Amino acid sequence: MKTYSMKASEIQKNWLVIDAKDLILGRLASQIALLLKGKHKPTYQPNLDCGDHVIVINADKVALTGNKAEGSIFYYHTGYPGGIKARSKGEILNGKHPERLVQNAVRRMIDRSPLGRQQMKNLRVYVGAEHPHVAQNPTVFDFASKNRKNVRSA
Repeated sequence: MKTYSMKASEIQKNWLVIDAKDLILGRLASQIALLLKGKHKPTYQPNLDCGDHVIVINADKVALTGNKAEGSIFYYHTGYPGGIKARSKGEILNGKHPERLVQNAVRRMIDRSPLGRQQMKNLRVYVGAEHPHVAQNPTVFDFASKNRKNVRSA
């Protein structure tokens, strides 16, 4: 008996919508990374992009636990002498591009390879509740009901 190896032309990609309102950022990012890699499918191949397209809406309403909003700081350098800058997760979330917090959390959970960069192109993150991918007929992925710890209680 031979081991079945799926070809790239046989891959079926679905479109999924996740509402990120009041969801914990780390748990959400790990689930999105799993969906982008395709590990939830029985036809998973580690060398192929067999994951789904994921649309995340309400990225500005994602929840952070503990004191991560003030305590978790990202540093970057401008390239000039003395140009080190710092931003906390709370500043990013309340800033101009809050969707980058979700994008970077997922990016850090995906492989740093050409295949990982290809998988990251299947992620779309939007700040509001609307998205322009209605024509693809995306199905709603209810991540909040999978575990009570996934949602931040008030």
